[in-house]
Amino acid sequence: MVTGLNIVVVEDNDSLRLVTVEVLRQQGCHVQGLPCAEEIDDAAGGIAADIFILDLNLPGEDGISLASRLRKAQPEVGIIMVTARIQTNDKMTGYDCGADIYLCKPVAPEELISAVNALARRLKPVVQTGRQLVLDVSKLTLASEQGEVSLSANEATLLVAFIRAPEQRLESWQLIELLSKDETFSKENLEVNITRLRNKLKQLSTDNQPLKAIRKFGYQLCLSAKLK
Repeated sequence: MVTGLNIVVVEDNDSLRLVTVEVLRQQGCHVQGLPCAEEIDDAAGGIAADIFILDLNLPGEDGISLASRLRKAQPEVGIIMVTARIQTNDKMTGYDCGADIYLCKPVAPEELISAVNALARRLKPVVQTGRQLVLDVSKLTLASEQGEVSLSANEATLLVAFIRAPEQRLESWQLIELLSKDETFSKENLEVNITRLRNKLKQLSTDNQPLKAIRKFGYQLCLSAKLK
């Protein structure tokens, strides 16, 4: 098992969710269990995950819609669907909406662990450098040789997304999707969050442009950072 993975389990069956969380924690993963999709936006660091394990028959927003939303906002994230829907067309829909792996219930713990291992092997590796920022999602802190700063949940979510993104670049709409809790979130709200994060990055680096705006595209993280 690749230890230290950040995993979010979204499952409305309380007993099954607790068992799944415990199985993964015993393998050395950092796991958060949620009963519905809506709690992802409310939970601190809830969408700063390496892998999401999703049930499809969720109350409110279902697993298909959630997977599609997560895949659009975080192209590199791992998504495992675990569901009682066993028909071929259900599996095709799951894969089309962003699933990397589709498992049919009941799933043995050993099979789930193997699926997580297989998916972890293809996750984007962290580039190691001598002066690297370290983001602790659970504590919402960012540290370097020059010190440590506290982050808001939004700032941590943005930073994780940049770390996971190809070339550490994301379009503005992707970032807005990550932070949107309701329809009122706007590009102006995004710019406020970006400015605050950029100022904190400057405190930990000598780079005057640690988070660069790309005209008519979005933003790029210009520092090396990793998840703890």
